[in-house]
Amino acid sequence: MSSDPVRAARWAVAACFFVNGLIVGSWVPQVPLLAQRFGLGETALGLIILVLGIGAVTVMPLCGWLVGRTSSRLVVRVSALLSAFALPLIAFAPNLPLAVPAVALFGAFVGGMDVAMNSNAVVVERRLGSAIMSSSHGFWSLGGFVGAGVGGRIAEALGSQGHALVVLAVVLAILAVALPRLIEERRALPEASSLAPRAVRFPRKPGIYVIGILSLLCMAPEGAVLDWTALYLRQEMGASLATASLAFTFFSGTMALVRFLGDSVRNHLGAVRTVRVSGIVAAVGLLAAGLSTHPMGAIIAFALAGLGIANMVPIIFSAAGNQPDVPASIGMSVATTIGYSGILVAPSLIGFVAERSGFAPVYIFFALVMLVVVLLSHRLSAADRIAVQPSPDMPL
Repeated sequence: MSSDPVRAARWAVAACFFVNGLIVGSWVPQVPLLAQRFGLGETALGLIILVLGIGAVTVMPLCGWLVGRTSSRLVVRVSALLSAFALPLIAFAPNLPLAVPAVALFGAFVGGMDVAMNSNAVVVERRLGSAIMSSSHGFWSLGGFVGAGVGGRIAEALGSQGHALVVLAVVLAILAVALPRLIEERRALPEASSLAPRAVRFPRKPGIYVIGILSLLCMAPEGAVLDWTALYLRQEMGASLATASLAFTFFSGTMALVRFLGDSVRNHLGAVRTVRVSGIVAAVGLLAAGLSTHPMGAIIAFALAGLGIANMVPIIFSAAGNQPDVPASIGMSVATTIGYSGILVAPSLIGFVAERSGFAPVYIFFALVMLVVVLLSHRLSAADRIAVQPSPDMPL
């Protein structure tokens, strides 16, 4: 089906991806400002970022359940509106005891919206009869590009509160157009047999757990770039806030470019070769970022890393969902659980290490991690069994 309402819904869900990326990208210039406001060191800031991850991981399964009980459209609408006010909650927090729960709510709202909008993208794919997931994530990266890049200059000019209010106004304007155009699932009546409870079993084959570890190894560097690059350039290279925000800006920009082209690249090279090439490019970028002594050199290096990292997680999740003798839902559950646990734990560990040795060794370490993924990339051949790759944020 490809009627005008469905095509409008396709761009509406793309706008939601853009908004979610914009909000997450706008968090980047807020990180050093938060540290400055409350005099936080890297370890303390890492724990606060850990709180953000806990908020997201706690709410994501709940939103998946709510999508099943109601509809993705309803959950997108509610979570998107809550996400719009998430950044002002942090910016206007008068003290640290109030800032910490505000950060948790930020993670919860944005994470919940992430689950719901991916669910709605699947609905649109089925109604259109064509894949939109890769390009939808391209819009997310584009939103991150704008949020970090423009947001850094706005935050430098208007401060944390002024920046948060500008983001709020832009997000509400986009949502006012997008949310009414989302479409709802067509629900069939369940058969009696489908209502019987099913036992949940963990797969016994170790291969799926190896793929889960690969997802962790690829998701942790992305989180390290999101949460720490602005502080890295600002504190260790003396960059201005606007310049420091450009690291994640260009990282997101190159990720967006590759994600818009991702399906054709993967179809041409195959999943395993794509991961190998991507992993080498990411390793070179992260190594250069760790060795760089000048902000612009680091920004270019992170842009190169974005080129490499962009399509690695989607391919890994695709392989997880297509393992032989493992149900797709179970394979995806293992990969996402292990992968998101890396995003949950990594920020606090990075802050602990960085406070003692600086951020450069962290990014050099992640360059070596990318090479480990390259060496194990043959485990991902199952990803070529389907034409359309699942989203890394697909709810289960």
